[in-house]
Amino acid sequence: MRLRLLTVLCGLTILASVPAPAQTLHVALREDADILDPTLARSYVGRIVFAGLCDKLFDIDENLHIVPQLALSYEWTDPKTLLIHLRPNVTFQDGEPFDAAAVKYGLERHLTMQGSFRRAEIGAIDHVEAVDPLTVRLVLKSPSSPLLAILTDRAGMIVAPKVAQQEGKDFGLHPVCNGPFKFTERVAQDRIVLDRFPGYWDAKDIHFDRVVYQPMPDSAVQDANLRAGSIDLAERVLPTDVAELKKDPKLRIVTGPSMWYDGITFNLGNGDQSKAPIGQSALLRQAFEAAIDRQALSQVVFNGLYPPTVQAVPPSSPFYAPGFEAPPRDLAKAIALVKQSGVPTPIQVTMNVPNTSENSQEAEVIQSMVRDAGFDLKINLIEFASSLAAATRGDFQSYLIGWSGRADADGDLYVFLHTGAGQNDGRYSNPIVDKALDTARTLTDTAARRAQYTTMLEQERKDLPIIYLFHPVNIVALSTKISGFRSVPDGMIRLQGLSESK
Repeated sequence: MRLRLLTVLCGLTILASVPAPAQTLHVALREDADILDPTLARSYVGRIVFAGLCDKLFDIDENLHIVPQLALSYEWTDPKTLLIHLRPNVTFQDGEPFDAAAVKYGLERHLTMQGSFRRAEIGAIDHVEAVDPLTVRLVLKSPSSPLLAILTDRAGMIVAPKVAQQEGKDFGLHPVCNGPFKFTERVAQDRIVLDRFPGYWDAKDIHFDRVVYQPMPDSAVQDANLRAGSIDLAERVLPTDVAELKKDPKLRIVTGPSMWYDGITFNLGNGDQSKAPIGQSALLRQAFEAAIDRQALSQVVFNGLYPPTVQAVPPSSPFYAPGFEAPPRDLAKAIALVKQSGVPTPIQVTMNVPNTSENSQEAEVIQSMVRDAGFDLKINLIEFASSLAAATRGDFQSYLIGWSGRADADGDLYVFLHTGAGQNDGRYSNPIVDKALDTARTLTDTAARRAQYTTMLEQERKDLPIIYLFHPVNIVALSTKISGFRSVPDGMIRLQGLSESK
């Protein structure tokens, strides 16, 4: 108890140490963000910070409709040519004009920069043309039905060209974009501070002078800071904490649908760690899955609020594949599959787990379940951004990791399952999956695309490079003084319209 109390007090002290202008919004993040460069970044909480720092060509609304942001409008002049008309009178936070030349530079940077996680997302682009200062033409190699949806996220963020050219790979240390807030400082594992950008094109909808993002992986620390008023908004609250937080009259809880999935990624071909039995045997991965009771896991860790799944796409999506339901635990099947694999028990498996309280508990329950089938699961708790770096370099056998989801199913599937894709950390490769994903990108009919994703899922369920576990819900806690909050399924904290009553 003494240790927890000291931890809580430290959390409060950290926030108090940041000089605060009159209107400061304090946001608790469940992890620390990774690099603040939209070309190189891949963390969910990083996207929340980017929502204050970098506008996008397009955005999504509460109903997942694509809406203009830096773009005013668009038109397909033919299936392989997209014309984007840009918003006038927009500037970057260093004073550079936002124009077609800047968009051309930004998209080409996504496509060519070493280590880019956007390359696979917008790889259908053959070249970019600046038609005039406010018109951009994207010429594609082949039709790409998900392209507009892809541009509602980091691929649609355009960085300040001069600064990006000067800073190179270090741009993320002092990022410059065109969003409502500009970068001020960052202390790793402590805080990211943004200050209001006076030249923002939509300044009338910005009502705070400063935003402080504070990583709080311990839910007890986060909840204590919420109650103390040191945090105004927590972007993710555990289902097990909701009932207690609702008792506080100074707080309110907002829940809404999400596009998340939670799952386990296996290393099948990325370096020496992939040579572990679990990475080399689909039978063992099938046994691992059969030993997991998703419903019980959801009940124990998430109060039963997270529905089990076996696919990345949520049931609310038009691309959801019917007929693929989460199976109940089948321990007899798991034991039989282990025996069929020929690998002697106990089978050693190491799992990288981001060091939040809920992830730790989830991993411990999985550890107990799979032990019954002959697996000796070792849990490696690791700071979140470090866990992403470890995954990229192949320093994992299995990885408990979620994905915040995208409005188009391509964003949930292609970059993780296609051969050579940027976030395919386990180096999974299957020609049936590749063909289905490639074909789906060229189709415009929803039913035809869904059929391709169904073919892909049939093969994925045999290979199990990823075991999908749940579709979480978005649960946000915020002070009753904060108004204007919009719950959008992507979970981003949009600062436009947020204000604080006196």
